[in-house]
Amino acid sequence: MSMPASPFDGPQPRRETVSGVFSAEEVALANRNSGAMLELLALDVTPLGAHYLLTHFDVPVIDPDTHRLRFEGAFDAPFQIGLDEIRALPQVTMPVTLECAGNGRAGMDPRPFSMPWMYEAVGTAEWTGTPLAPLIERARPRAGVVDFAFEGADHGYDKGVGHAFGRSLTPAELAGLDVLLVHQMNGQPLAPQHGAPLRIVVPGWYGMASVKWLTSITALTERYQGFQQVGTYRFRQTPDEPGAPVTTIRVKSLMVPPGVPDWITRKRLLAPGPVTLRGRAWAGSVPVARVEVLLDGCWQEATLGEPLGRHAWTGWQIDWDAAPGHHVLACRATDADGNTQPLQPEWNLSGFANNAVQCVEVFVER
Repeated sequence: MSMPASPFDGPQPRRETVSGVFSAEEVALANRNSGAMLELLALDVTPLGAHYLLTHFDVPVIDPDTHRLRFEGAFDAPFQIGLDEIRALPQVTMPVTLECAGNGRAGMDPRPFSMPWMYEAVGTAEWTGTPLAPLIERARPRAGVVDFAFEGADHGYDKGVGHAFGRSLTPAELAGLDVLLVHQMNGQPLAPQHGAPLRIVVPGWYGMASVKWLTSITALTERYQGFQQVGTYRFRQTPDEPGAPVTTIRVKSLMVPPGVPDWITRKRLLAPGPVTLRGRAWAGSVPVARVEVLLDGCWQEATLGEPLGRHAWTGWQIDWDAAPGHHVLACRATDADGNTQPLQPEWNLSGFANNAVQCVEVFVER
């Protein structure tokens, strides 16, 4: 969808980074975009209402009975397809862990001025749909195609630029990924906030690649220049550099907070004695090799469970004899490629892909 020039009068002030208290704008973003409750990491599959949400613009309300997905551009056999036709194709249900690229942004200092995620922008759902690759083949992309653009029905302005949310994948990327064209989540039709009636899910990549409210797939003979492809979701140290693209999910782990919380600070109170600590670890589509937990000042190896699927998280647990006093617990994961979570965030201008270890402050009763 083409957009007019920005209607907002005057200059567009932009704070790239901030420190200190959260602004009214950041709080408003946090009220619109919900994260998972960490105690629900105890569940293999995140309930639909607890799965994280990051919505850039307004949620489109689309009639599933009339919606048509368009395959257009540099295809020799472009076509349109409706939801009933998609349901009649071979169906796959795949557990996939999705994480927002901005998860952990609030832990950076100075923090980037955007959605102030802490740890909670992650979830695992069972997504049902049809593999996308056969539909791309059916449309017969021409020999010169170098990119496939996926655009949704959601549109608005960012930094004064009007656009529909869109992302792209190259033919090589598409061939190496188990991309699904999805219409169900956890056995239910997609909810409006999760992309109804159709979205894609790109396993192993941060969530921005899994375009919601999908309206078109366009074959391009030049690289896609959509704002969300080239204007953001890139690792930059300064505003002027092009930066490297954000793609695959980095290794990460989280702990189910033990004991009971303080209402405001979320610090934990725990009875003394034996306790089993549990959590989840993930690394996109790379297996998790190890999880270590910081107990009484020493890193100790946890026991890993079976991964929920190739593209989904792995459970872990470890026993701890909780002695009275103040403790800071932490967990860190290492993937099969040898990548380990850092102790401190690796800073970038937009606060993407912060996979620094989670720390949990615990008070054990005397």
